[in-house]
Amino acid sequence: MGALSNWPFSLGLVLYGAAFLLYAAALARLPLNVAHPVLTAGAVATVALCSFVIFREPFYWTTVAGILLVIAGVALITARVG
Repeated sequence: MGALSNWPFSLGLVLYGAAFLLYAAALARLPLNVAHPVLTAGAVATVALCSFVIFREPFYWTTVAGILLVIAGVALITARVG
């Protein structure tokens, strides 16, 4: 019962479950080659932003450039040309 009384663990478990449900809903509407890169890029960007806002970790220009490059890469991969 100790793990469930740990609120950060419980919150993480709930958020992980919610992320799974949202990912399953996204897969019902989007192709895998769109849904997975968006999820992966979104996770990277969210962790970087949350680490800056919540934990006051440094936010370097390279972090911003990396997030922008990931977003551009996902946009290029998922673009329908033709």
